[in-house]
Amino acid sequence: MATLEQAQAALAQVMDPELNRNIVELGMVHDLALSDGVVSFTLALTTIKCPLRAQMQDDARTRLLALEGVCDVEISLREMTAAEKQAIFGQPQQEEKIHASFFNEIKQIIAIVSGKGGVGKSTTAALLALTLRRMGHEVGLLDADITGPSIPKMLLQNPPRPVGGPVGIMPVTTASGIKVMSINLLLDDPNKAVIWRGPLISGAIKQFYEDVHWGKLDYLIVDLPPGTSDATLTVMQSIPLNGVVLVTTPQSLAGMVVKKAASMAGQLDIPILGIIENMSYAVCPDCGKAFEVFGPSNSAAMAAELGAPLLGRLPLRPELATLADQGDLESYAADEFKPLVEQLIALTNQA
Repeated sequence: MATLEQAQAALAQVMDPELNRNIVELGMVHDLALSDGVVSFTLALTTIKCPLRAQMQDDARTRLLALEGVCDVEISLREMTAAEKQAIFGQPQQEEKIHASFFNEIKQIIAIVSGKGGVGKSTTAALLALTLRRMGHEVGLLDADITGPSIPKMLLQNPPRPVGGPVGIMPVTTASGIKVMSINLLLDDPNKAVIWRGPLISGAIKQFYEDVHWGKLDYLIVDLPPGTSDATLTVMQSIPLNGVVLVTTPQSLAGMVVKKAASMAGQLDIPILGIIENMSYAVCPDCGKAFEVFGPSNSAAMAAELGAPLLGRLPLRPELATLADQGDLESYAADEFKPLVEQLIALTNQA
């Protein structure tokens, strides 16, 4: 019968293809146990969305099952702590740089995607972040729409400029405690156009993730620009997303375009956590009757087609525009967002 030492030796033959060292030497194996023919351990990854995690798990499982008496292998995954990462990579040489992301501990990263502009994606992203914060979570909001940033305008009346810290750029914090980073926080004139080509935009987005000291967050919400351009591709390939939320409106045209964003996420193997239909209806202030001002809803059919849950249908609220223009969106009650966020939390915990 196999022993614990033999199981450890078998795992010492499993290599991390990127670092070219075995997972035992790298300190990636934790809580190794052997009981009734079942080997269990936790695999600590340098990033939880490591693209080679499945390869390492399969290799480990194959080697362990080859041991006498081993009938099953149970592998749990987690991300390394900052101290564990530092133990692997060591202190940087003078010419090297360790990004702030090395010291960040972010549990869930969710991108808000629309495919099409004008559907209220940024407002939805801000209100999702606000609701998560009101529920007691530590939340960050990354405005990845470099050419059309709107997050600071909605949440900050007199936004300060980000400052440098010992690790990296410190995000600006809103009144309720949401950490925010946006290109508009770095411009001398917030009305000045950012006229950059794709590579510069992609580089800025990477910096907002890698060089910003977000610290410990339960959720980082990423507000993506509309479409499937370089910026969206950069986020989906460079940031370890736990999933995306699609925002659409009742019109079939908006639904058609958001399917392209869903297709992009699928091709990049990123889970679609759910769909939100915004501006679904307006409620008459006099009689209380709901009117579908943009036509009948198509979101349920779209959700069924994409195999993703419909998180909810949101009403058209004129007061949102007023509060956003005043930089006071955090004063909005957002009661309709709580059931959406409760579903979203459950879905991210399952992912």
